[in-house]
Amino acid sequence: MTTLAQWVEGARPRTLPAALSPVLIGCGAAAAADGFVLARALLALVVALALQVGVNYANDYSDGVRGTDAVRVGPLRLVGSSVAEPSAVKRAAFAAFGVAAVAGLVLAALTTWWLLLVGAAAIAAAWGYTGGAHPYGYYGLGELFVFVFFGLVAVVGTTYVQTEHLTWLALLGGIASGCLACAVLVTNNLRDIPTDTPAGKRTLAVRLGDRRTRVFYVALLVVPFVLAAVAAFEAPWSLLALLAIPLAVPPVKIVRSGAVGPALIAVLRDTARLQLVFGVLLGTGLALS
Repeated sequence: MTTLAQWVEGARPRTLPAALSPVLIGCGAAAAADGFVLARALLALVVALALQVGVNYANDYSDGVRGTDAVRVGPLRLVGSSVAEPSAVKRAAFAAFGVAAVAGLVLAALTTWWLLLVGAAAIAAAWGYTGGAHPYGYYGLGELFVFVFFGLVAVVGTTYVQTEHLTWLALLGGIASGCLACAVLVTNNLRDIPTDTPAGKRTLAVRLGDRRTRVFYVALLVVPFVLAAVAAFEAPWSLLALLAIPLAVPPVKIVRSGAVGPALIAVLRDTARLQLVFGVLLGTGLALS
C-alpha cells in the first residue's frame, strides 16, 4: 500500500512555487490595473496548483513505465521506485487535471469561453511533457513549454480573468515568472544528465551539455531582476522584487562550482524558494503601485 506521505512526496511539493508564484504576479498586475477580483484569483490558483500536481504525477507515471527513473538521485518517484502501481499514479494525474478543468470551466463561464482552448492546451502540454508516443520533454522542448504555460499563460491568464484585458506589466511578469520556472526545470535536468543520457531522454540539459547548462541557469536567474527594474518605470514598487537577489546567490554559487548529483538537490530547493519570494515581492510591488 502506498502511504499518504509517499503520495505527497510523489506530488513533489517543492515544485508548487512554480504554480503559486505566477498567480501572485498576475494578481499584482491585476491590482495595478484596478481589477483585482479575489474569487477569480482563487480559481486561477486552483487551476495552477492542480496542473502542477497533475504534471508531476504524469511525469512520474510516464518516466516510470519507460524505465527512465530506474536509477534516480532526486526525490521519490512512485512508479520508478515501485511503491505505487502505474495505473494508480496515472489516475492521480488525471484526477488533478480534472480539478484544474473544473476550476477553469468556471473561469471561462465568468469571462470568455475562449479560455477553454487555453485550458485544453495546458492539460495537453502537461501530459505530453513525458507522456504519449512523442514526449516533447525527451526532445529538449520542456523549458519552452514551461516558459509558455507556467510563465506567460499563468501570469497573463491570471490577470486577464480578473481585468478581462491584457497589460504589459502582466507580460513582463509572465516572462520573469517563465524564466524562474525554467530555472527549476533546468536544475532538475542538470542533475539528471548522467541518467537521462543513457535512457535516451534528450532534455535541453543533455543537448547543451553540463557547462552551457550551468551558464543558462545563471542567465535564467538574472533576467527576472532586470525585468522587475524595467517594470519600475510604470510600477515603481516593483523594485521590491530586487530584495530577493540575496536568495539567488547560494544556488548560483553551487551551480557555478560544478556540483553534481545530490549536491544539486539543494539548488532545486533554493531555486523554488527564490521563485516564490520573487513572486510575492513582485506581486506586492505591482499591487502597491
